[in-house]
Amino acid sequence: MTVSAGTARLLLGGVVAATFLFTPTVGLGQETDPRSDMIVRSGLPVPRFVSLRSAEVNLRTGPGRSYPIEWVFVRPGMPVEVTAEFDTWRRIRDVEGTQGWVHQSMLSGRRMLVITGELRTVRERPSASAAAVAQAEPGVMGRLIACKGAWCEVEIQGYHGWLERGEFWGIYPDETVDD
Repeated sequence: MTVSAGTARLLLGGVVAATFLFTPTVGLGQETDPRSDMIVRSGLPVPRFVSLRSAEVNLRTGPGRSYPIEWVFVRPGMPVEVTAEFDTWRRIRDVEGTQGWVHQSMLSGRRMLVITGELRTVRERPSASAAAVAQAEPGVMGRLIACKGAWCEVEIQGYHGWLERGEFWGIYPDETVDD
């Protein structure tokens, strides 16, 4: 995208959230913001899965403390999906589709999962015929250790084993996770 010297507006939900002055960088064909210290991006992919760091996380209607709190999450370690970044704020979505903005300090890169659908069997090995280690009900959270192919290595409430990729929320269909 080429932006000539002038102003550009950042739209969030159809509302002008900020106006920035852009000037071209000589020789690089890229644009810079003279106030670039005002915009901090993590450099990590968006979307991505992360988890909640705290036992109380305020979900706001916009990216800043001046926006009203719409919801308070009270499950530390709950997996959420980062769907946008603005400055030090991250728009997240939970397993039920609830969305809003949280400060980056409330998020952890630790990969977690939440069981979805029905009662799920955690297996001893990555095979449908492997012995059962435990059973987990929908809504139970656990740690995602690794994921390759159709099976993922997990730890749920002290039980270590394997789940099929489609039995929980917290990973993309073709994503590989290594601990």
